[in-house]
Amino acid sequence: MSRAAAPRLAIVTDSTAHLPQAVLERHGITSVPLTVVLDGEAVEDGTEDAARRLTQALRQRQAVTTSRPSPAAFAETYRRLAGAGARAIVSVHLSSEISGTHDAALLAARDAPVPVRVVDSRLIAMGLGFAVLSAAEAAEAGGTADEAAAAAAKRAEGAAAFFYVDTLEHLRRGGRIGTARALFGSALAVKPLLEMAEGRIELREKVRTAGRAIARLEDLAVQHAGSGPVDIAVQHLAAGERAAELAERLAARLPGLGELHVSEVGAVLGAHTGPGLLGAVVAPR
Repeated sequence: MSRAAAPRLAIVTDSTAHLPQAVLERHGITSVPLTVVLDGEAVEDGTEDAARRLTQALRQRQAVTTSRPSPAAFAETYRRLAGAGARAIVSVHLSSEISGTHDAALLAARDAPVPVRVVDSRLIAMGLGFAVLSAAEAAEAGGTADEAAAAAAKRAEGAAAFFYVDTLEHLRRGGRIGTARALFGSALAVKPLLEMAEGRIELREKVRTAGRAIARLEDLAVQHAGSGPVDIAVQHLAAGERAAELAERLAARLPGLGELHVSEVGAVLGAHTGPGLLGAVVAPR
């Protein structure tokens, strides 16, 4: 996790935000890692090596599980930041509907030496990441913990995440999507297009081919972005060429585009989606 000295208002997140280390350091954000267990070996999320090993393990059909940070890990982080000078902390995390990370942070916050505001982004990946950056920007502007938490919540509320996966099997195994929906989505060679809705991963549409699914993914992202200022993240697992092509098309179609991030997701999210994941996170400003 990031070891930068704590500002008076410290911002904490988890590794599923997929914020690059340079960005974490620039904004003084602390990231607490989740863990992926690959064939019995625990590996910290958030590194290129973890994502590479995950892809290899999934393709070899090895056992893969994930686990949240413990309340003790958050408690140690909050104590360290307080000891470094933080007077308050805003801790922003992935959706509580799909992970116990938010609950672990809440438990640790109860006994923290300084006030801790825990925010459930109800999103994943850079949907969470953009919310964290909004909290950090509010803190850098001199905002209070309440103002930074509100900035994160507002950014998350306006954001959308759409993604394509080659199969729903990994989501079904991890309990992130219902068995009935997974079976239905896999029938007749249908390609699933998903979205985050009410903090959960939901089947948005069923499309006949991968090409049509990705084209529809692009259209949904453009529709949600509208014509105003917007930041976009294109994320993937072992689908770098597809991601680069999607990012290029989105850049051409969005006149209000601000930041455009293209990155591979971490091992924890990849464990639940499998290789071939392609997603677009749309975060209007």
